Amino acid sequence: MQPLVLYDIVSKLPGNNWSSNPAKPRFVLSYKDLPFVTLWVEYSDIPIAMKAIGAKPNKRPDGSDVYTVPVLSDPNTGALITDSLEIASYLDKTYPEKLVLPNNSEPLIRAFDFAHSCLLRPAIKFIFARCTEILSPASAEFFTKARSVYVPLPWDVSRDADWELLEKGYNTLYEWYQKTDGKWIMGDTFSHADIIVACDLLWYKRVLEEDEWARVSSWNGGKWAQVLADVEKECKLA
Repeated sequence: MQPLVLYDIVSKLPGNNWSSNPAKPRFVLSYKDLPFVTLWVEYSDIPIAMKAIGAKPNKRPDGSDVYTVPVLSDPNTGALITDSLEIASYLDKTYPEKLVLPNNSEPLIRAFDFAHSCLLRPAIKFIFARCTEILSPASAEFFTKARSVYVPLPWDVSRDADWELLEKGYNTLYEWYQKTDGKWIMGDTFSHADIIVACDLLWYKRVLEEDEWARVSSWNGGKWAQVLADVEKECKLA
């Protein structure tokens, strides 16, 4: 079997990886024990690089095209897939030995992904500001322009309010976890919903200052550091 190819975003951080969306297929690939390699792309070069390989664009709120990563290339089938959820769906259909969308849960996990994003997006302005610090100047400028379409500028002026919103969001997410009898969102069944939660936490851990990540880790009795550790272990990334 030829290794699959995952396109991810380069950074100044050791090991490069930082962005939550490319992290999701990385977790899925590792969970499924599929061989893969990572090709690192400058944020500012994403449109050029993705057009060059023939990747499909996503859509902005105004309907215009936008090229994004993650993108997964599978040389074994010739498939080229854009978007983390589409990649998860493809991998489950093509390599079904270990499912991340089990028991016909894909529609519900897609709804969970949207709900999770809506819950936390109002609080992530200062995290976006942190992201610009770990990118090259050209990529930081491109990142700011691209993300400000979804999260308007300025990003780093209401830090205390953003922290309060973020903690409130995780309090709600904690309540969701309390509705299940097991360790995972689906009880004793691991799924892509847990990867979604963990990869946002990984993003915070990678881009926030150490004391800021410790603050997130302390919420809800240490729940979020434990979720990240559990998912990393389940996906053999710990």
